Amino acid sequence: MPWSRIFSGIVAIAIALTATLLGGWYFTLVFAVIIFLGQQEFFNLVKAKGIAPAAKTTLVVSQILLAICTLDGNLADAVMPVAGTFICFYLLFQPKMATIADISASILGLFYTAYLPSYWVRLRAIASHNFNYIPLGGYIPPNWTDIFTREHIQSLPAGLTATVLTFFCIWAADIGAYTFGKFFGKTPLSEISPKKTVEGAVFGLLGSVSVALVGAYYLSWSQSAFTGIALGLLIGIASLLGDLTESMLKRDAGVKDSGDLIPGHGGILDRTDSYIFTAPLVYYFVTLILPLLGN
Repeated sequence: MPWSRIFSGIVAIAIALTATLLGGWYFTLVFAVIIFLGQQEFFNLVKAKGIAPAAKTTLVVSQILLAICTLDGNLADAVMPVAGTFICFYLLFQPKMATIADISASILGLFYTAYLPSYWVRLRAIASHNFNYIPLGGYIPPNWTDIFTREHIQSLPAGLTATVLTFFCIWAADIGAYTFGKFFGKTPLSEISPKKTVEGAVFGLLGSVSVALVGAYYLSWSQSAFTGIALGLLIGIASLLGDLTESMLKRDAGVKDSGDLIPGHGGILDRTDSYIFTAPLVYYFVTLILPLLGN
C-alpha cells in the first residue's frame, strides 16, 4: 500500500474521530465540507455524460438541509421534498429547456450526496442534548483517566458511541476486504468493480461483524450476540453496496476516480462511498430496532 494512501488515511481517521467526539456544529462543519466536495465530484461525473444538472442550486439547498438537520433532525425529512421542488422550479426557468436527465441527476445529487449523508448528523445527535459541555453544542469527556473502561463507554452519549462503532465497523470491513482480497481473492464479485472479489467481500463482512459484536458487548445491548451480528452484517453489506454504486457511476462516466483530492485514494466520493448508505440504516437500527429489544 503506498505511503501516501496510508498517511492520508491516518489524517482522515484523526479528523473523523475528533469531529465525532466533539459533535454538535463541529461535526456538522466537517460533513458540510465533505458533502460540498462530494457533490462537486458527483456533478462532474454527471456533466461528463453531457447532462446539465442544477449543480449550484443543489449545493446551496444541501447545505441548508444539513444546517436544519443539526437544529432538528426531524425537520430534515420535511426539507428534502421542499428542496427537491425548489430544484425542479429552478430548472423550469432556465434559458435551455431542461431534460429528464437534468432533473433526475439534480434530485439524485441531492438525495445521494446530501440527504443520505445527513443521517450521520442525526446519528451523532441521538441522546446527546444533555452532553453539550462546550460552545456550539460540542462535547468533551469530563474524565479521560478511565475512558476505555466499559462503564465509562456506557456513560458516553449514545449518538457518539453508535457513530464511532459504525466507523470502526466500516473501517474493519474496508481493511479486511482490501487485505484479504488482495492476497487471497480469486473469484470476481462483480463486473462493476473487477478488482473486488467474493473472498474479500466475505472477509470484510466478517471484520464488520467482529467489531460490531465487541461493540454490542461493551455497550451492554440486549441480546448482544444477535444485535452485534445484525448490525455488523447491516454495515458490511451497506458499505459494500455503497462502494459498488460509486464504481457504477464512475464506470458509466468513463473515469477511474471521482477526483484526485486525497493522495492515494482519489476523490472524496472514492473515500466516502462506503458511508453513504450506512448512516440511515444504522440510525433506524439504533432508534427503532434496539428499543424493541429493550435497549
